[in-house]
Amino acid sequence: MSVVRWLIVVAVILTVSGCAALREDPTADWSASQLYGEAKAALDSGNYQQAVEYYELLEARFPFGRFAQQAQIEIPYAYYKAGETEAALAAVDRFVQLNPRHPSLDYAYYLRGLINFDPDQGFLSRIFPMDPAEMDTKPLEQAFQDFGRLVSEYPDSRYAPDARQRMVFIRNALAAHELRVAQFYIERRAWVAAVQRARFVVERYPGAAVMPQALAILYRSYRALDLDDHAENTMAVLELNYPEQAEAVLAGQPVVIGEQAGGLRGWFERLPFFAN
Repeated sequence: MSVVRWLIVVAVILTVSGCAALREDPTADWSASQLYGEAKAALDSGNYQQAVEYYELLEARFPFGRFAQQAQIEIPYAYYKAGETEAALAAVDRFVQLNPRHPSLDYAYYLRGLINFDPDQGFLSRIFPMDPAEMDTKPLEQAFQDFGRLVSEYPDSRYAPDARQRMVFIRNALAAHELRVAQFYIERRAWVAAVQRARFVVERYPGAAVMPQALAILYRSYRALDLDDHAENTMAVLELNYPEQAEAVLAGQPVVIGEQAGGLRGWFERLPFFAN
């Protein structure tokens, strides 16, 4: 073999060896405790994608034991903070199914509610200025159910007070959305549809912040439909409970729903968050 060909062979061998070394997994010899420690450190430092990678490796290599079980409750939060909403929800559900008596079940329900409640999904920005027909309220409704389950099954949980506040917020946000849809119909003189939306708010969301506006829309829609008895009964309720709104309606002032937006957003921003 010539010197040149020999050098080529040596170069190829070294290149292949180098590539193999580059492909070598630095975590290959890590124990379960080391993988968990690195995952938790990455999570605490805000390196969520790295945390997800280590948690997944831990569960794949060491599916049993206390470190794997702890990873099961922590990885949903890592997914959530990494912006992987579907993976986060699936991980929460898997934890609940695998650990039906775990002491952190209250946190799992709380976290599930938070994931659905996440403003990064866009519901806060979409409550008010967009076409209300385009808003998807399903995540909010699901969050309400998640928080409701936590409050119902674990009323003394450290997460319960915050969950109750978020449920109030959700109720107000959904009620405001329904009235935005009602306004949408009023602008198109679809009075029956407006009545249906406003009545839904009155019946489904008692005590909501937009209740006086719901009654005002009902009154005006009934008047437009020549349902005077219904209109008078609605005005009687409005005058008894919200005299200022009743006076404004009788004076012909427009019903304003958008004013609630700033209050809802500001109130949301003051809500705390409790990590496990």
